[in-house]
Amino acid sequence: MEPTGVLVVGSITADVTAFSQRLPHRGETVLGDDFTLVLGGKGANQAVSAARAGAPTWMVGCVGQDPFRDIVLSGLGSHGVELTEVRTVEGRTGVAHIRVDASGENDIVITPLANASLDVEMVDASIRAVGDAAGVLLLQLEIPAHVTCHAAEAGAAAGLTVVLDPAPAQTLPESAWRHIDVVTPNESEAAALTGVPVIDLDSAGRAASWFLERGVKHALITLGSAGALSVTAERTRHFPAYPVTPVDTTAAGDAFTGSFGAALAARLDVDAAIQRGMAAGALATTRAGASPSLPDRTTVDTLISTSPLEGASR
Repeated sequence: MEPTGVLVVGSITADVTAFSQRLPHRGETVLGDDFTLVLGGKGANQAVSAARAGAPTWMVGCVGQDPFRDIVLSGLGSHGVELTEVRTVEGRTGVAHIRVDASGENDIVITPLANASLDVEMVDASIRAVGDAAGVLLLQLEIPAHVTCHAAEAGAAAGLTVVLDPAPAQTLPESAWRHIDVVTPNESEAAALTGVPVIDLDSAGRAASWFLERGVKHALITLGSAGALSVTAERTRHFPAYPVTPVDTTAAGDAFTGSFGAALAARLDVDAAIQRGMAAGALATTRAGASPSLPDRTTVDTLISTSPLEGASR
């Protein structure tokens, strides 16, 4: 049988989110409108997104021995994510403190805690345990960077399609890039990694070339309301965004990458996978919160069928 599963190596956090009309200035206190405590972390969000897109999904990560552990594990399990590769370690579960204003913009402080305990031996054991059941490996940078780099190399050696969402952006060893099939930065992450200010499609194309020069097969730069730019050695194609009214942009990138990865695992062609990722990312901005905003396959299908988009080669 063709592999149809997604393996996610990454962070798991409890997301503590405060909503207010505007974000406070330095030293200022503002009154908020709402508060949530839910599952988060880029790894966990992408695992939920992939599972809700219909892919068998395994999460590889660490949680602590505290009340937040039950919250995050319950959140993962409720969305159908397999928990066999999640380890409980000493200490506390990771936490993200998120603030969201009335326009949907946010800022985030992440405290890794248990996520820092994920190591290469755990990653290797999980890749062996899942075996041929998975075809795609999703990675991010909220766990120790050397673990992510090792996971990319080990995943590539195991025949997995390796997708890296390089967030939060940080410098990686040059040798890491050649193990990555698809990199999915947003414009700010692409700029931070490549040194190219990404302000339009042309500059996004130059940033994408930086990744390809280092061995990445496909650079897929997400540009918010400007859509996404897909660049490989063979072609460059721009995909316009789905028009939505954003409420909270938290986890939009994770919705994109998780749905994109699930589509690749299902053996859809890359353009169809990008379209599904973009639809999921757009829908995620229309609901508050991280994991609660991640759409399911039916909702994505509906948006695609009612608002079909065509990629344009450049």
